[in-house]
Amino acid sequence: MRLRHKPGAEATIAAHPEYILTHPEEWRGRWHERFDSQQPLYVEVGSGKGRFIVEMAKAHPTINFIGVEMQMNAIISALEKQLDERLPNLQLLLVDGADLKDYFAAGEIDRIYLNFCDPWPKKRHEKRRLTYHTFLQTYEYLLRQKGEIHFKTDNQGLFEYSLASLSQYGMTLKQVWLDLHNSDFSGNIMTEYEEKFSAKGHPIYRLEATFN
Repeated sequence: MRLRHKPGAEATIAAHPEYILTHPEEWRGRWHERFDSQQPLYVEVGSGKGRFIVEMAKAHPTINFIGVEMQMNAIISALEKQLDERLPNLQLLLVDGADLKDYFAAGEIDRIYLNFCDPWPKKRHEKRRLTYHTFLQTYEYLLRQKGEIHFKTDNQGLFEYSLASLSQYGMTLKQVWLDLHNSDFSGNIMTEYEEKFSAKGHPIYRLEATFN
């Protein structure tokens, strides 16, 4: 989906290096220094306009959160939310999520969120799916032992693909939801896409998985 350009976005981002970074390589391996407290680190890959990551940081002050997003016209909305809240446990990165190893060291992350990523439905684009095995290799490198991946989508095909991909990689599926909003799951925080798709009657699929 094409996002509307926000005038002044670049200047706003440049004016707030305390909350958003465009060249975060220097913090690789020492992200705890960017936060007021040394706490578990949860990272969302593809944060979009930031509703999920901001609300998660508000709801869980004893966890540090980083939202990674490559589109400036999306992450500026996340930054605006953060400027309203001034959450000490939230940082934003305007970078490509495909290059996570450049920004995080081995075992530095406790949990990775993949929310409503592009399904790339054509077979020739399989390698771009965020649950393709090369991405799983990256997540395994970045996550601490027993670290988790939490994945949500409204796309049944992508969810079925991801279940197979994670299983074939040897991951353990802790829990699987085939209709999240009609389940007993509590504490769900919706993304902007999730609210949109759910309103159209789409079931929301979710899973939690760990590396063995």
